Amino acid sequence: MEVKAVLKYARISPQKVRKLVDAVKGQPVEGSLNQLKFMPQKGAGIIEKVVRSAVANADHYNLDVDSLVIRNITADQGPTLKRFRARARGRGTRILKRTSHITVILAEDSV
Repeated sequence: MEVKAVLKYARISPQKVRKLVDAVKGQPVEGSLNQLKFMPQKGAGIIEKVVRSAVANADHYNLDVDSLVIRNITADQGPTLKRFRARARGRGTRILKRTSHITVILAEDSV
């Protein structure tokens, strides 16, 4: 059985999250949480929180938490907040504040 947790509108670029997602995809949950805890990036804490939420969902459905594996993690692009910064000679430039939708799917390891 698979369980899922979704975080929508996370205020981090999906490009930055995808680098971390590739590091933990397909690993056992316990090892990936330990790995994420010691990563210095902002996105590591965000992903760790979503993985813990998925583990809590699995616990709710009486799955064996120790045998869970991260089946898939995706970081899709959410809506972009458009801002501007004043520049020289009365001009303005756009600042794009990107958001992410992070989805974590856990499954029991078939050993």
